Amino acid sequence: MRVTMTSAAARTGRANEDFTGAVPTAAVLIDGAGIPGTESICRHGVAWYASRLGSGLLSLAGDRSLSAVLAEAIEQVTDDHRDTCDVADPISPSATVAMLRLADGLIEYLVLGDSYLVLDRVEGAPLVVSDPREVIISRSYEPALAAAAAGSEEYRRILRDLRANRNQPGGFWLAKDDPRAADEAITGSCPISELTGAVLLSNGASRIVDRFRLTDWPGVMAVLASSGPAEIIRRVREAEARHAVTADDATIAHCTDLGEAGN
Repeated sequence: MRVTMTSAAARTGRANEDFTGAVPTAAVLIDGAGIPGTESICRHGVAWYASRLGSGLLSLAGDRSLSAVLAEAIEQVTDDHRDTCDVADPISPSATVAMLRLADGLIEYLVLGDSYLVLDRVEGAPLVVSDPREVIISRSYEPALAAAAAGSEEYRRILRDLRANRNQPGGFWLAKDDPRAADEAITGSCPISELTGAVLLSNGASRIVDRFRLTDWPGVMAVLASSGPAEIIRRVREAEARHAVTADDATIAHCTDLGEAGN
């Protein structure tokens, strides 16, 4: 498998809270979730959490289920800072996860949170794997947040109510301090013979489709094939500037040559 990766921080001088990496038979993308005040809870920070979790997933990738791999990686990174940070606090570092693995003629995948994994099929439209729960729940709070004065006690109360849905039944799920969140991940598999490639995207990169609608998923795969991941991010940055939208960390891992050894 060959993996081409590109990652861009939201702005110069700010830590990139995304992580992506690959080994010969697996690729991982982590989108760290930063909430104001996190630094008072965890001395390591969101970028550290994302990198540690992603590295753990790659080192653990083997013959167990991807959910089991994610559960162990969450437990490991939580243990790494349990004694120094308040890991259970609602604003301690968390992250979304997208992962794929090649095994026995299959590509196995896992998505937790609002990152994307897209499988480019030999026949038919790409298979788009996403977890919409956080987006759906967040949208239900948007009217109340818009009506409240930013920074007011009411605004903060609404945000607390929104965040109370995280890692709760009926809510949305992220990698944080509880390995049981891995059981909520979306998983599946597809024969490698049916695919020409795959791509993992953080929600800062998927904006090209789901926010700005500059193209569709077949169009994304065509751009990746012709120009690579950097072109996707360039178009997103242009759209953010044009629409005065605050930039987000944007990361892409494009996987090709799925049936070949190496990466």
